[in-house]
Amino acid sequence: MDKIVLASGNQGKLNEFAHLFERYDISIVAQGTLGVQDVPETGTTFVENAIIKARHAAKITGLPALSDDSGLVVEALGGAPGIYSSRYSESTPDAGDATDATNIDKLLHALIDTPADARHAYFICVLVFMRHADDPTPIICQGRWHGQIATQRAGEQGFGYDPVFYCPTLKKHAAHCDKSEKSTVSHRAKALALLVAEMESLLG
Repeated sequence: MDKIVLASGNQGKLNEFAHLFERYDISIVAQGTLGVQDVPETGTTFVENAIIKARHAAKITGLPALSDDSGLVVEALGGAPGIYSSRYSESTPDAGDATDATNIDKLLHALIDTPADARHAYFICVLVFMRHADDPTPIICQGRWHGQIATQRAGEQGFGYDPVFYCPTLKKHAAHCDKSEKSTVSHRAKALALLVAEMESLLG
């Protein structure tokens, strides 16, 4: 196995996965470069949506597929943004207008009266690897990165909510972490470590 299709068009995710898989000499190819369109995410959980995306990419390309459904969970907001993290700032889930900046603006506004000791949050990443579209036993792994939502943005690295996600362990915002540093602590790195262990026989 030397190529895996990533069931995402998110450049930030593509960069992270390419960096994490390069040690195995496996190239990660974005589904868009292979003519695969996004599939509607009709699930109600991260796991359901990840399976939907991986199956779709594998079916269209004939390649093994890796999907990532991830988001930010803020306890003070009842788990929001959750599965709607990438489109949190839209008035309806499918409007298609949200940006990282508008999502962060809405999050900070929602937490404006929330004290520091109640701003706990975590990133969650669910990874699904399917050998083929009809794979009856997909590999499913998840990881979490715990931290707090800061009151203002800081840092230029990363994407999504990284500028307002503060990691107490590292004593810095996620957007201050470089790729190598992030690949040791992030939710995606933790999920991928579990995935690689499960895929050991395939990776060789």
